Amino acid sequence: MSTFNLLLIALIQGVTEFLPVSSSGHLILLPNLSGFEDQGQIIDVAAHVGTLIAVILYFRADVKLALGGLMRLVRGKIDSQGAFLALCLIIATIPVILFGLFLKLTGLDDQMRGIALIGWTMIIFGIILYWADQSGPTTKTAEKWTLKDALNMGIWQAIALIPGTSRSGITITAGRMLGYTRTDAARLSMLMSIPTIIASGTLIGIDVAGTADASALRDIGIVITMSFAAALLALALMMRLLQSVSFTPYVIYRIVLGVILLWIAYT
Repeated sequence: MSTFNLLLIALIQGVTEFLPVSSSGHLILLPNLSGFEDQGQIIDVAAHVGTLIAVILYFRADVKLALGGLMRLVRGKIDSQGAFLALCLIIATIPVILFGLFLKLTGLDDQMRGIALIGWTMIIFGIILYWADQSGPTTKTAEKWTLKDALNMGIWQAIALIPGTSRSGITITAGRMLGYTRTDAARLSMLMSIPTIIASGTLIGIDVAGTADASALRDIGIVITMSFAAALLALALMMRLLQSVSFTPYVIYRIVLGVILLWIAYT
């Protein structure tokens, strides 16, 4: 695979992973619309590793808190903010793992890669995001996250396994519906991405373990580095803009892209 192709994949993954526009949808569209060869699962895992490092670095204080709490949780103690945060993240991750296993075992994951499906999900979930963002109350902060809300957001997150939905978009939508502020809904969404990316990356990694040869190490290094840099920049920019800008620009982008994809699919 050419260096240009690798850089393009890394940039797309890095920029779109944490924006509510669906990174998986964009990665599926790349070979379909450009004529490039499919990047394969090894490169997908590498791109996700890069974005994982970026979100851990950006939210390092929350990650440190949750990791410390996880140690207490393992000992059966939920007596600190960190332990409760770790428990909420675990609860929020269970639905996407179960739904992901179901899709993989039934083979439905390979059947949901069509341009028409991505076009429809771009539009439909973009409109839902707009409605939730404009009508949702802003009475809760991330510190008030509850187990019930974590499970609710986790169920919505499972829907994001349908390409074009957007994991960050659907969890932010759920957060806004539950009354969290824009920045706190995004913050919870980003924290939820950490165990989710680890789980999905591990699942794919098991499938491709041993298939990467020495020549692939260079490609993996390029993708991890570039996706990390792009994700960190996109994440920092979005979190800053959310202090004064709504999610409407992302909704407009989703609808425009969705319409274009439907036109391509049906013509």
